Amino acid sequence: MFLLIPLILIFLYGVFLYNSLIQKNNQVENAFGQVDVILKKRFDLIPNLVETVRQYMTFEKDTLSRITELRSQLAGSPNMPAGQRIDTENELTRLLAGVRVAVENYPELKTNESFSMLQRTWNEVENQLVGVRTSYNNTVTTFNNAVEMFPSNIMAGWMNLNRKSVLVTADAERQSPNAKDLFKGE
Repeated sequence: MFLLIPLILIFLYGVFLYNSLIQKNNQVENAFGQVDVILKKRFDLIPNLVETVRQYMTFEKDTLSRITELRSQLAGSPNMPAGQRIDTENELTRLLAGVRVAVENYPELKTNESFSMLQRTWNEVENQLVGVRTSYNNTVTTFNNAVEMFPSNIMAGWMNLNRKSVLVTADAERQSPNAKDLFKGE
């Protein structure tokens, strides 16, 4: 009888660890889904933004074409691996930041009501994206701690759960865009 109680406690602890790891894994997937929702909002906003800006910024055709190309690439590959999708989204973010800086040299564009509305929406989406990326990274960190720390790492190994990558800001995004480089074609 005394031997049965420790075995029951060990079993219950194993169930607790298993359920905890499943919960953390599902939270990571949910957090990535939230990132995906905001990226979809941005994705839907891009064609309107590009078309409005294209009317004023004729010299930036290469940048606007690349933005359109990346958007098409994301649309055409719904099952793109997470790492590749994140890299593509990061390049898109970098290009959109360049457009934002370039707009400063076009006062008539800044006063265009359609563009002003798009820019407000764009700013809102980008701010939401910062929030969900932060939430995702926090969730991944909690999951990674559970996968790597004893004794849950033993259960994670049995369940074939591995570390997940946090969303990292690309080096190019950490630096302020150089307006001079953006206007080389002028």
